[in-house]
Amino acid sequence: MNPNIEGKILIVDDDAGVLSAANLLLKRHFRQVDTEKNPLRIPYWVNNGGYDIILLDMNFTRDINSGKEGFEWLDKILDLDPTISVVLFTAYGDIEMAVRAIKLGAKDFVLKPWQNEKLVDTLRNAMEIDKEKKATKIKMPEGKIKKSSYPLSEHPFIGKSEPIQQILNTIERVAATDANILILGENGTGKDLVAKNIHQQSLRKDKPFVSVDLGAIAESLFESELFGHVKGSFTDAREDRIGKLEEADGGTIFLDEIGNIPLPMQAKLLTVLQNRIITRVGSNKPKPIDIRLICATNKAVYKMVADNQFRQDLLYRINTIEIQLPPLRERKEDIPLLADYFVAVYAKKYNRPVASLNSTVVKQIQKHHWPGNVRELQHAIERAVILSQSDTLQAEDFKGLRLANEDAHTLETLQLEEMEILLIKKALQKHNGNITETARELGLTRASLYRRLEKYAI
Repeated sequence: MNPNIEGKILIVDDDAGVLSAANLLLKRHFRQVDTEKNPLRIPYWVNNGGYDIILLDMNFTRDINSGKEGFEWLDKILDLDPTISVVLFTAYGDIEMAVRAIKLGAKDFVLKPWQNEKLVDTLRNAMEIDKEKKATKIKMPEGKIKKSSYPLSEHPFIGKSEPIQQILNTIERVAATDANILILGENGTGKDLVAKNIHQQSLRKDKPFVSVDLGAIAESLFESELFGHVKGSFTDAREDRIGKLEEADGGTIFLDEIGNIPLPMQAKLLTVLQNRIITRVGSNKPKPIDIRLICATNKAVYKMVADNQFRQDLLYRINTIEIQLPPLRERKEDIPLLADYFVAVYAKKYNRPVASLNSTVVKQIQKHHWPGNVRELQHAIERAVILSQSDTLQAEDFKGLRLANEDAHTLETLQLEEMEILLIKKALQKHNGNITETARELGLTRASLYRRLEKYAI
């Protein structure tokens, strides 16, 4: 054992051959390497070994293929000692599980059968990243967009194209007023980010920002969710509860997917917005509210008015100022900037060495239609950063997007998954990103479509 080599590693795998081969390789590169065949002994090693890294198999004999035991032991290890880096051993068919595990706290994964140099480099990188984290906060890659004013899950509104600059100028002019704002645009264009940006630049920035997805509220719960209720007003009303409008008092209420609420509920909402007075369900005590109203929808709301599906007086009430967000395909010059930002964010989040995109890939993603808009680009970059085997994203890191032949609309494969991705994208394109219409076209529920969009990072 060479005392000049740093690092203590524990290898956990129920395959004796794997343990022997990995031990022979790694003991030449690290100060101490221990092996364990029985995962039940992991707590003992964690509590007594002082390891820098645990190389953990995803599947053990109790549950051969699902990876369930791997997830259980990952959670247990991080509960026992969150400073230990966990790197996963996984087979080719387990990559999706490995991606999920990285989101849950693992540092990286190594495919079986492994390449010796790749295995050593992966473990060294994980060890170096942890050292840097202990010494200082991880920096964003050079040349990328710096830390935003939002938390990691709430990205800033980014763009240098003329349409986006016009929108940013509009936001700057109207933010300080209390004018009602209606934001229109396809799914994934950033309507929620515009709403948050308006709030942050307003005089109410230190007051609550309350977001409500009206499309997700059942009609029977609409009044309770928005206006609140008193104890005993209906079954399961076990205590008094304030509604979202009252919660936003003094601040901003963002009513997303306003085009999805049925006509009877539109009338009730209009009355509240006109009078700025709410009455909780089961109460007879009106309460005045002071709110800034921002609404958004991906629906053709003016056509809905013409078709008597949306109240014209409600539309007049909510759209003092109207902001139309362009789809990503109409602001292609912003795609490299957005991609660089998301690379920087997810390289930091997942402790990955990725710093940039291959120049050819940049051109390819600019040609992509992006029916899911910025949200689809964000998910694609996140997945690519997690799966990438180098510091530069390549075309193969964007599997499922078919970047190499964007003009091909024929089915060149009989793989069900790829066919499903293609059909979903074509339906989204046909309906301009409208989730409700796309789901109806595909014969799915909205929830089922959302699950597939998340699964395929669309």
